[in-house]
Amino acid sequence: MTNNPRAGQWTNAMSHNMIADYKRFLMTDGEGIRCSLYVSGCPFHCEGCYNSSIWDFQAGHEYNEKLEAQIMDDLAQSFVQGITFLGGEPLLNTGVLLPLARKIRERFGHTKDIWCWTGYTWEELMREGESPDKLDLLREIDILVDGRYIKTLHDSLLQFRGSSNQRIIDVPASLEQGDVVIWGKLHDQERFIPEIYGHERAAGEGDAS
Repeated sequence: MTNNPRAGQWTNAMSHNMIADYKRFLMTDGEGIRCSLYVSGCPFHCEGCYNSSIWDFQAGHEYNEKLEAQIMDDLAQSFVQGITFLGGEPLLNTGVLLPLARKIRERFGHTKDIWCWTGYTWEELMREGESPDKLDLLREIDILVDGRYIKTLHDSLLQFRGSSNQRIIDVPASLEQGDVVIWGKLHDQERFIPEIYGHERAAGEGDAS
């Protein structure tokens, strides 16, 4: 269904340090109000991908100091909880994201959190022979949403992810325990809110008659 790389097959040498987009003050790409940095390039090519337009590693514009300064200024806002790395494939763009993550930690410590989406599974990132820069970036991340998007497993009720194989992982806890620890605030919907309202409205109309 998707490309399945061998350990170490894909590296940040594929990256051209290109940014597809940067969005400020969102509430869709993780918990709280966030800034989101979309890197360019992804070889997973998941069917039904929402961001297929930025599979090309040369899409967008080159990362620069002006954008970095904007990101740091935006994160300094008291109402901003953190930053999210998306793409594209963030773990193949460590040349940009690893130095940025380290600067964020140096300036803000852990008062700002870092979320990241990846097509890799946790197990793939932990396997022998995977490029070490991926683990270096992972150590700077708080929450990882892992795994390919699989169209046949799509579920609109899932929190912050598109298909049921994907997980929201507490990275520090998982690294400490040596196994996947799911984010403690995970809360998937059980049914669509409009459906709930529809049943309540129908019940109300029935009472009125």
